[in-house]
Amino acid sequence: MIEISNLTRTYGDKTAVENVSFKINKGEIVGLLGPNGAGKTTIMKMIAGYLMPTNGTILVDGIDVAENPREAAAKIGFLPELPPLYLEMEVAEYLKFMAEIKGIAKQDRDSRVEEVMEIAQVTHVKERVIAHLSKGYRQRVGLAGALMGMPEILILDEPTVGLDPRQIADFRKLMIELGKNHTIIFSTHILSEIDMVCEKVVILNEGRVVAVDQMEKLEQGKNGFLLCVDAKQGEAAKVLAGVMEQSCFAPVDGAGGGCWFRISAGDSTQLRKNIFFALAQENMPILEMKNMQLTLEQVFLNLTAADARKGREAQE
Repeated sequence: MIEISNLTRTYGDKTAVENVSFKINKGEIVGLLGPNGAGKTTIMKMIAGYLMPTNGTILVDGIDVAENPREAAAKIGFLPELPPLYLEMEVAEYLKFMAEIKGIAKQDRDSRVEEVMEIAQVTHVKERVIAHLSKGYRQRVGLAGALMGMPEILILDEPTVGLDPRQIADFRKLMIELGKNHTIIFSTHILSEIDMVCEKVVILNEGRVVAVDQMEKLEQGKNGFLLCVDAKQGEAAKVLAGVMEQSCFAPVDGAGGGCWFRISAGDSTQLRKNIFFALAQENMPILEMKNMQLTLEQVFLNLTAADARKGREAQE
């Protein structure tokens, strides 16, 4: 449905997105996860055609966004973090205006407005002035506008920022319901949103892709263990890097002697054997090895920390 290849976007001498590639299949709910400034919004704006890439390609259902922006945009509904609403308008008035902009046939506009208001659950406030609505309802009105063209793809940029817990829960349910008929991409730095809504996650850090995986596979990586080694941390880390990817382990603080690592590459017997023999060969005794259950937050922090280390090493 969406294929992104070697996507790069620069602003002068600053690189906001660097060589990003991933695919999104039809019907998936995909979360772009990353800290502030990771490049999430820039990527979404490029998919929606609001920004053009410096390099790379974006295909939306086989359509090149750069070559055929209008044709690609017809398949996309985009809800920015701050919806561009006309606050002095009433809800129904604004949505009728959006229907006209979207090119909906005049005879179909009223029924389409009623349809999107029902989907976004704003029918009961259709005569209210938008300025008098809460942020949660303004988000819903913006979503109704994004749905006006009945797009196959919905792009939602930080849709729950600024909402209270009840509004977040309601919007989350709405996203899950919309996912039955739409491909959804939404950005967030809230890990619980990813856990509860997404089927796939794209983890970003400093404009680069750190990981792309189905949630069920990412969840499998949450089982791990703690390792304490009688050695200098840097030397032990070099040995571990020969056994597994650097993204699969991270130094942590621990009580007692030795240096500690959090291992998130699974908890297989074979991995433990490989670690034991690799460290023993370098005369680095294992002082302790114990099971732990990693949270999604810890998996995310491990991946982004490893990416940051790679970035520093590349600059040295």
